[in-house]
Amino acid sequence: MLILGIESSCDETGVALVEFGGAAVPVLRSHALFSQVDMHQAYGGVVPELASRDHIRRVLPLTELVLRDAGCRLADVDVVAFTRGPGLAGALLVGAGVACALGAALERPVLGVHHLEGHLLSPFLSADPPEFPFVALLVSGGHTQLMRVDGVGRYAILGETIDDAAGEAFDKSAKLLGLGYPGGPALSRLAEQGDPAAFKLPRPLLHSGNLDFSFAGLKTAVLTQARKLGDQLEAPGSTAKADLAASTEAAIVEVLLKKSLAALKETGLRRLVVAGGVGANRELRRQLNLACAQQGVRVHYPELHLCTDNGAMIAMAAAMRLQAGVQQASRVYAFDVKPRWPLDALEVN
Repeated sequence: MLILGIESSCDETGVALVEFGGAAVPVLRSHALFSQVDMHQAYGGVVPELASRDHIRRVLPLTELVLRDAGCRLADVDVVAFTRGPGLAGALLVGAGVACALGAALERPVLGVHHLEGHLLSPFLSADPPEFPFVALLVSGGHTQLMRVDGVGRYAILGETIDDAAGEAFDKSAKLLGLGYPGGPALSRLAEQGDPAAFKLPRPLLHSGNLDFSFAGLKTAVLTQARKLGDQLEAPGSTAKADLAASTEAAIVEVLLKKSLAALKETGLRRLVVAGGVGANRELRRQLNLACAQQGVRVHYPELHLCTDNGAMIAMAAAMRLQAGVQQASRVYAFDVKPRWPLDALEVN
């Protein structure tokens, strides 16, 4: 069965083909991605209307590219999957509208996918896919959650952010340091040149006794320290900016690391999956790999190029839901989207 997946929840247009049959892990046949980073840089963040309009321009050419690369025709597609939510309403509507139009034209069923479930299952696209059950650290731009995952559609939230997510802490701190958009990757690159122990920044909720996260206080501490440094941040030869970036990254990584290890201990599981854009952070991967190796825990990640939003994770999530029998694709082509859609509200048919 060939699944066409379309992702358009924010500022990246992704299309992919995933194939599956029987009980084997579905296989990625082809994927293509267009990032709107250059367009949004001038505004310092994502402009929803511009994002939606650009999805309209990109989605069909990307679909044609993916089909051509896979040596397939549109008529070969068995199911059309799309991101139903969460995300920007206008952007979601583009992907949903195109997917349902294609489904109706081809007389093929369609399936709406939860964006976060796509991230959660994206490590199954890697050369070293995980096995159920596992603890998942989901760290995408607006979400930070720890979950117990016993199978497709069987998710129990162990802890989540009560304010800013880790990705937001990276981006907002980067903006305070004048690093532009997208801030997280820029802050991480600068951090490689700095001293992570240079500034004592808070680790919110690190000793809270639960698995919840909070990063708003860290952002405030970065702002306070940046104001204290003043002109020193941009002074020639000064390492203050790199040091503050490194200290910020160290605080975020320590919280994510120790909470993940606590979740593994609490559940008794020996397998950790890390997914979402922040999962590409080199320092986070380095420390997780080291700590998990010391404790005999297997850790899995998506391939680096599949950490950000992409169509492959949507097609994979659709394929795995169909394969597990937890959802059926539909030939009803009227559609809606869910800009706000908690993962624990995901239905299991």
